[in-house]
Parts: sequence; structure tokens; C-alpha cells
Amino acid sequence: MIKIKRALISVSDKKNVVELASLLASKDIEILSTGGTAKLLRKNKIPVIEVEEYTNFPEMLGGRVKTLHPKIHGGILGIREDKDHIKTMQENDIPPIDLVVVNLYPFEKTIENPHCRLEEAIENIDIGGPTMIRAAAKNYTSVAVLTNPDDYNLFAEKLKDKNGLLGKDFLFDLSKKAFLHTAEYDAAISAYLHKDSDKNFPKFKIQVLRKELDMRYGENPHQKAAFYYDKNVPNASLSNFSHLHGKELSFNNLNDANNAWECVKSFNQPTCVIVKHANPCGVCSASTIDNAYLGAFATDPTSAFGGIIAFNREINEATALLVMNQFVEVIIAPSFSDEAMQIFKKKDNVRLLTVPIGPENDLYDYKKIAGGWLVQTIDDHKLDINECEVVSKLKPTKKQLEDMLFAWKVTQFVKSNAIVFCNKGQTLGVGAGQMSRIDSTKIAGIKAQNAGLSLVNSIVASDAFFPFRDGVDQLAKYGAKCVIQPGGSLRDKEVIEAADEHGLVMIFTKIRHFKH
Repeated sequence: MIKIKRALISVSDKKNVVELASLLASKDIEILSTGGTAKLLRKNKIPVIEVEEYTNFPEMLGGRVKTLHPKIHGGILGIREDKDHIKTMQENDIPPIDLVVVNLYPFEKTIENPHCRLEEAIENIDIGGPTMIRAAAKNYTSVAVLTNPDDYNLFAEKLKDKNGLLGKDFLFDLSKKAFLHTAEYDAAISAYLHKDSDKNFPKFKIQVLRKELDMRYGENPHQKAAFYYDKNVPNASLSNFSHLHGKELSFNNLNDANNAWECVKSFNQPTCVIVKHANPCGVCSASTIDNAYLGAFATDPTSAFGGIIAFNREINEATALLVMNQFVEVIIAPSFSDEAMQIFKKKDNVRLLTVPIGPENDLYDYKKIAGGWLVQTIDDHKLDINECEVVSKLKPTKKQLEDMLFAWKVTQFVKSNAIVFCNKGQTLGVGAGQMSRIDSTKIAGIKAQNAGLSLVNSIVASDAFFPFRDGVDQLAKYGAKCVIQPGGSLRDKEVIEAADEHGLVMIFTKIRHFKH
């Protein structure tokens, strides 16, 4: 347990600092401070001693040296139970400092400016602040350290209890937060300085991830799992979800939800995506969000059971009433109307997540392998359908081109080998994750037949080229009329000949969408 008698306050973020300092002053705690913070406290009639007055040493080098002084760091680092430390402090007139309230120069805010120069960024690297924070965190059994204004209220409550004595467990929690604060700060600096060390991939990647929540379980119930949050991700990433309703999330819930969200936000029209085991089993764009749901569900009602449903529009009452008729694990949308919320609250287990809608994506995609990570730029290619090569004798109509673009977008989110049958902005059959393309084609056809959907005049998208003509022969048997695929096979000639024999339109994108 420690009792606060002397505090040092030096903050860039002045939020709540006046209230905290007022409390300290009311308890006769001596306050040391620097520059702008001291000025703010004096303005609010809070007694304060400036650091340069306390150390009898002036601030120098344009403010680079303010708190780097033995009287400051000795007061923070001195172990109160160590007789030699106490003797040295007394001999050198170094009173103990019991509380350090510091947050750092706004480096990240500085570099957010696209016109920020290296010299400006360097000047916004805090030196004295991290040194004081680390010193206080290291000596946590004797010193309290506050780095986050949001912790001031809790600290104040603790200070009011037990005659102002602070417990070891609480001090240790503050120490851990302090080291995280400096770790995130150093990571931001390192990322900035290394960003140009390689055209796409910096030499070093330092990421600080915070555990946001424990999951119900991992991929299987015997596995444990947790969700860690990267604060630097774009707003429209699933990681920025808000859990409005329903039981706790599992590993698979978020894994599947991520693919559903990435897929649905790639469409401009009102769109619904239903995902099962990380693959879209139904996608539909329509004039209204409720019709989009009906189209997506109709693709594969069997697989939709227990699926993840994502919408790129607010969910209204009409849509909520429709969704209530099926068993669903997670529903994701930018927002839910009040009426929709009341409907869904009747189902205790259904998880409702909101995520800000937006086109922005993360820069990198990460895949874990034993002992390391595979890192690649994200697959964010936007196809210009008018730039594709028509290789068949038959030419596509404008409507067919629109449907081919829809099918191609869906294929991007289906695991390879991927075959997607579509028509009029709706998926009809999806074949995913097979070892051969012909098997994916057959499975997509079977899915459509099981759902009672006709593939006559349908559009087919393939995420990679057809290595043999058998896939084209198969989809033609189902009645397909158009094929969009990358091309590039050694047997492209016979594949194109097959398309012409069956009277199919075929276009080459010259880009593929493998997803593993």
C-alpha cells in the first residue's frame, strides 16, 4: 500500500486533468508540473510547482530537456524499502514522487497529416515522457502511474477509499497499462520510420493487439479462443463491431462474419450475404434490403440454417420479420431500426452486430503458419467489366455484363476452387473449396437443383481459369449462357471452342481471385 504525497503531472492530452489535480490539491498533495500543464493548473487556481523550479535547472534545447534530471527520476525510481536508496535520496535532496500522470506528444496525430515532414514527425517523438512512465511503471510498488485520462475517475475513487492508500494489485494494473502505452507509442514510431523501407512491405512490423474479449470457444468446443483488437484498422473493418444483443461470440462466429462483411460492403445496391463455414452460400442485390434477403436465402436455404447474415443497409422491421423465420447465428448491419431491434430481442441467442459501413479496407492480409506469418496485400482489385476481353463468338449484352460483374464480385469471397452461378443480381448455386474445378461446378449445379432454382440462361463466374473444357461442358448442361473467368490456361483454345460449341458468351478478366 502507498500513500500519495507528491505528484508529477505533465500531459499532452489535458482531458480531465484539472479535475484530477483539484482532487490531489484538496488532499494536500504537492503537484509538480511542466509548461502548458502547469499554466492550465494555475489558471484554475490549483497550486503547482514547475519542474525547473523544483530541480533548479532550466528547461533547455527547445524543450527537449525538461524532466531528465536526477531529482525527478531519483524521486520516481527510488525503492522506498531499500535503505541505501533512501539514504542516497536524502543525501542528494531527492524527495520521493508517488504519482506520475503523463501522456505523450501526439505523434500519431502528427503523422496523420499527409503533408507531415520527417523533421516534424521526429520533433514529436517524446523522450522525457516515456522515460518517466517507464520509471514509474518499473517501480510500481512505490509509485502510481496514470497514462490514460479515462482512468482518472477510477483512480480518484481508489484515492478516496482507505484513507488514500493504494493497493499493490491496483498499482500493478496501472503499471501494465503504462508499459502498453509506451509499447503502442514506440510501435507507431517504428512503423512510421520503416514504412518506406520496402515498396510494399516494411522490414519490421510491430503490432500491439489488445484482448477485446474471450470467445465461447475456438473452432471446436475443446479449443479456447480470444479476440484481439488492432486499433489501427479502418473503421469499416469487422473488428470495429458493436455487440448489441445476443449471447457471447465464438471463434467461428467472427471468422465467418468477417467474410460476410467484407463481401457485402463491396456492393453498392442494397445487398444481403449469407455465409456458412466461411463461404457465401447466398448473395443477392435488390431494390430493397428485404428483397435482397429473400434472394440470398433462396439460393441455398439448407446451408443458410445457422449461418451468418450481413446487410449493407439498416435492417428495418420488414426484413427483421423475414429473418426471424430462420435459425441464424449472427446478423451484421450498419444499423438496426428500433422496430427491428424489438423483434430480434425476442430471440435471446441471436447475436446482433453493427459495423460502420464504408469502402475502406485494411492494407494487409495475414495468414498464420507454424512459427511465422504470411503477409500479403489485400485482394482489393476492382474489375472494369468493359476492359475484359470477349473471347467467344457471341458478344454479351449490357445486362449480361452487369450480371457477370455481380458474379465476379461474389467469386472473390468464395474459397477456391470457386464456381458461382448467378442471374439478375442473385446467386443460384455456389461451389466452393473443391480440389478440382469440375467438382465445384457440379456441386454448384446440385445446390441450385436442391433449392429448386433454374440455371437456364444463368451467368457463371470462375475464380481461376478452366484447365480443361469439361467444366464448360458441365455448366452448359445446366443451361448457363455466359462465363466470366481469368483465362490463361494452356488449353484456353479448347475451352473457348467449347463455349462456342455450346453457344456461350465467354469473357476473360486476366486476373484471378484465389482464396485459401
